[in-house]
Amino acid sequence: MEQKKGFNVAVVGATGAVGQQMIKTLENRDFPIAKLTLLSSKRSAGTKVTYKGKEVIVEEAKPESFKGIDIALFSAGGGVSKELAPHAVEHGAICVDNTSAFRMDENVPLVVPEVNEEDLHKHNGIIANPNCSTIQMVVALQPLKEKYGLSKVLVSTYQAVSGSGAAAVEELNSQTKAIIQNESFEPKILPVKSDKKHYQIAFNAVPQIDVFTENGFTYEEMKMINETKKIMHDKELKVAATCVRIPVATGHSESVYFEIENQDVSVADVKELLSSASGVVLQDEPENQIYPMPADCVGSNDVFVGRIRKDLDAKNGFHMWVVSDNLLKGAAWNSVQIAESLVKLGIVK
Repeated sequence: MEQKKGFNVAVVGATGAVGQQMIKTLENRDFPIAKLTLLSSKRSAGTKVTYKGKEVIVEEAKPESFKGIDIALFSAGGGVSKELAPHAVEHGAICVDNTSAFRMDENVPLVVPEVNEEDLHKHNGIIANPNCSTIQMVVALQPLKEKYGLSKVLVSTYQAVSGSGAAAVEELNSQTKAIIQNESFEPKILPVKSDKKHYQIAFNAVPQIDVFTENGFTYEEMKMINETKKIMHDKELKVAATCVRIPVATGHSESVYFEIENQDVSVADVKELLSSASGVVLQDEPENQIYPMPADCVGSNDVFVGRIRKDLDAKNGFHMWVVSDNLLKGAAWNSVQIAESLVKLGIVK
């Protein structure tokens, strides 16, 4: 059967920060689209968005909005995904969901194409896009796991405020201006808008992303722990995370300590492996002060890795620094990349 020249694609949450990036990424990648449907809440319906030089009017997302849709990219909150994704599936669409709604559902594949693209074949209509901080870490770790084995991962994140939405970025900007001008301000969003207390993010570091669980870890930290094990198909992998919000608009950074099973591996071996890994850009010349920084990664689909060094005590332990644009590889690009894989593998026709 001849493959279609284009697919009917819907973007749910089209007016949000990630939704906007999804639309730009579809355009930049020249994804084969026959018809683009943009969906949002009732409040944002009627907004006009430009795609390939033409205006597309955003419609209110309803169950019947998915008639004739081949691929639906969701980024409008977990509640919306839980409500509407099943309707989209009923209408024959494959849903790529960028929320946490389905990530740990055993019947839903959790996919980073560089790591576990083959899991797409197991979908039942819904595919989950992992947490942004998880995505960039597993892209860097997977080549190491495949070649040397992986037994332990300890990660500390330095996450950008755009991970909490556009309003959080505005809060960062307004607080910075207020502090510089010696004006008063009242934090209202970070670390978590729904939590009891809110703290200054400008000129600060807040060691809370999402609310705390009973074990003392936050939900963001538990997402990294559980998602990493699921994506890598390794329930025995030891993973721990500490997630921190810092006053950067875009671009998550991570300090990753990992232990491999093969002890006879050098820093040069690790660098050589990662230099040719899919989706990875190696920036590691400490003698020339070359290393990844969030300011340099904005707008790129890649995961940047540097500061690779061997642990001074554990023979099989290494440290590395991982940086990526959380709105692109951490969200929009990974979702569109999944859609591209669906086409490439002939899963959507």
